[in-house]
Amino acid sequence: MTGQAVRYLLVGVSNTAITLVAYALLVATGVPAVAASAVAFLAGAANGYRLNRTWTFRSDRRGAGQGARYLAVLTLGLGLNAIGVALAVHHAGLPKLAGEIVALPPVTAATFVLARSWVFGAGGRPGPGAAVPRPR
Repeated sequence: MTGQAVRYLLVGVSNTAITLVAYALLVATGVPAVAASAVAFLAGAANGYRLNRTWTFRSDRRGAGQGARYLAVLTLGLGLNAIGVALAVHHAGLPKLAGEIVALPPVTAATFVLARSWVFGAGGRPGPGAAVPRPR
């Protein structure tokens, strides 16, 4: 599971990079900021879905249901992060950047658990070709 968690974090970093680059390119070409943000978020999410399915969790599950579950987890993560930032900034009095830093770890942990168990397979079941430990 530790390897999956590390891969999940690396995928998250790549999602963020893709989102920021797509946003910057879209805004530079004249796309309004909100529309650019939505399209860029979807680009990062598509990257995350693909990499998490094939690399992080090595899931052989496919279909619209899995994609819908992934979007549901992303939406939940977005909501939890907004609540966490609001609590940290408005109730605990932390600076805005510190509020985001405090909110991210529990949200990342929650979305990892949901992605591993609900989106990509029961308990992060290895896909074809993955090493499966044998009982001794």
